Amino acid sequence: MRWRVLVLVLVALNVALAIALSISLRHSAAKSLRLEAGLTNAAAPEQVQTKLVVRREFFSWQEIESDDYSTYIANLRDIGCPDATIHDIIVADVNALYARRRATEVITPGQQWWRTQPDGDLLSTAVERLRALDQERRALLTRLLGPNWEPVEIAATVVQPRTSVVLDGPVLGTLSAEVKQTVQDINARSQQRMQAYLEGQSQAGKSPDPVELDRLRQQTRDELAHVLGPAELEEYLLRYSQNANELRTELAQLSFFNATAEEFRSLFRARDNFDQQIKLLYSGSDDASIKQRQALEQQREMAIKNALGPKRYAEYLRLQDPAYREATALAQQAGMSKSTETLYEIRQATAQEQQRIRSNTNLTAQQQEIELSNIQLEQLKANAVALGQESPPEPPAPPVPTIRHVVEAGESIDRLARRYDVSIREIIAANPGVDFNKVKPGDRLNVPSFPPAR
Repeated sequence: MRWRVLVLVLVALNVALAIALSISLRHSAAKSLRLEAGLTNAAAPEQVQTKLVVRREFFSWQEIESDDYSTYIANLRDIGCPDATIHDIIVADVNALYARRRATEVITPGQQWWRTQPDGDLLSTAVERLRALDQERRALLTRLLGPNWEPVEIAATVVQPRTSVVLDGPVLGTLSAEVKQTVQDINARSQQRMQAYLEGQSQAGKSPDPVELDRLRQQTRDELAHVLGPAELEEYLLRYSQNANELRTELAQLSFFNATAEEFRSLFRARDNFDQQIKLLYSGSDDASIKQRQALEQQREMAIKNALGPKRYAEYLRLQDPAYREATALAQQAGMSKSTETLYEIRQATAQEQQRIRSNTNLTAQQQEIELSNIQLEQLKANAVALGQESPPEPPAPPVPTIRHVVEAGESIDRLARRYDVSIREIIAANPGVDFNKVKPGDRLNVPSFPPAR
């Protein structure tokens, strides 16, 4: 651990020790010459003796390193390491230690690449865990170095560029600092290439070519494959690739499918290779491209079916029907998930009946509206029965159009009913409060007026 900083300290110490040793040797040689020449007699002036302790030039860092920071600091002081250098070594090492812990121990929403919506509870938990780790790091540095370490750390803080990707979690979080930096560089170059292409197309007044965009994305994949292992590359693609983003968008539209991590991974593996071939090789409109694309789409669908299994694949297909999604939402809202199939059948039957009414040319627009309202009411009643709820109240009857009729001499209510082809009950209902035993010529009555096709 800490090998970079320690190598620098080792080199500096070795140089200092070599210089000291050289001076000592020269001093010893001069003293020997003086002895041989008889210059070291009692009459000679007294020499000032300097005690010089020469440490051994070669030693192993295993003798200095320790899992206990206090012991490690003591070992550094024993070899004469300056306090400022010890400060820098400890701050850098502790910061690196806690950076690894943040990357590997804290579960963030970004690591749950299979979720179509971020987990709010997980986000708050991650924030609290990050805060706790930072407090623990600060407390450790304060205990080891005293309260004055922090200004140096703040001055050396480096802000990551906006183009960076988050490399955390049990897979990407364990990458070495060198590999992480290489991945960040690849990502930055990828975004620069993409931005340059989009700006060039815009300046030329052209729309971006989807095939060229996918070619640029494939170039980034190829570069990542040279620095990441298979599991690491897949983890990166699951989090940041265009195909994974499209899969998340599709599953978000298929409400209530709620793919697990393994299902999402299986779906991605089943689709990714076919999606790449379709986008890069067979996106044209010629007959050969169309046939090849259709063949690949069929193979992709079979791969999806095998990845999900019969039961989940059937649910995957069902949820592509908006009516089934609505039935699922209604059942889950009522806490009756087992009623989903019944509600779906009711919706299908209702849709067929509505289509029959709309296509019936013998009905006027008003009659169709009344029939459709009745069908909707029947659907609500059937839904209530399926969910074990009370039936909705009957809606008020729509107002019946009427005409004003002036009663003539000798006219009776029976005669009016025959004249206007309505029932006596309908005439009475259209004239509430009228006593027909006292109706006389000149009185005005409301007579229901129905369309000719009634």
